[in-house]
This record gives sequence, structure tokens and C-alpha cells, in this order.
Amino acid sequence: MTKDQGRPKWRDLLERCGLRVLESAVPQEAPPVNTAIYSVTGSEAEPVAVIPASSPRAADELDEKWHHCASASALYGDKGEFLILPPLSGGSEIGWVAVTDPVGEHLPSRIAAVTGSPEFLAVSMDGHHLCAASAEEDD
Repeated sequence: MTKDQGRPKWRDLLERCGLRVLESAVPQEAPPVNTAIYSVTGSEAEPVAVIPASSPRAADELDEKWHHCASASALYGDKGEFLILPPLSGGSEIGWVAVTDPVGEHLPSRIAAVTGSPEFLAVSMDGHHLCAASAEEDD
């Protein structure tokens, strides 16, 4: 029996994205998962930035915009911690996972390298700041 047989797939995925999973409990202030998803996908949602997928620097632009928006919106806690929905099928059933990002840059590109898509949803530990990267038809 290998050491990783009992390890959840989502945990391995997050670690391959360069994130460090924290053992701390998810704070009660975290928004309900479905509410967070709807706030990003609902018809009233307005993106902060739109990057054409056809742009030769689309991945770099997304990484830059993500880092700027996440920092400006106080997504990260004092020790760089935040909550993320595991970016895989069934991630909403898993729920929020507390992580830190020791790499500190290119998070959407790292997630895309592992999952094939830069899409993910993150929220601050206090539940007040939500950031997401999503892919639309051409943006």
C-alpha cells in the first residue's frame, strides 16, 4: 500500500498547483458554496477584467490581473491564507479548503497547467472578499 492511496484527489490536485493545504478548519464566515458560485456565474456578475483568449499573452495577462485584483481586494490573510474550491469536477461538494500560496504568482496558469482550465473560485478567510477566474467563449 502506498502512502498516497488514502489521500483525497482534490488535495493532490491543489498541491500540484503549488498550493499548501492548511489543516485549519474553514471559518464559519465562509459564504455558502452555492452562493459564491452564483455570485460569479449569475447574470448580474460583471467581470473586473476581460482578456481575449486569442491574445498571445492571455495567460500572462490573466495571471497579472488575478494577482492585482486578489491583492487589491484583500483576498489573502495575514499569513497569505485564503479559501479555495478545489478546481475539479465535484469541487463544490468538497467545499472550501484553506490554503496558502507559497509560490505567490501565476496562480491561474498553475491551475490551468494541472486541470486544463484557469477557472477557480477563492474567498478570503473572513468571507468578505471573493475572487474568481472564469473562461467564457472567447474571453
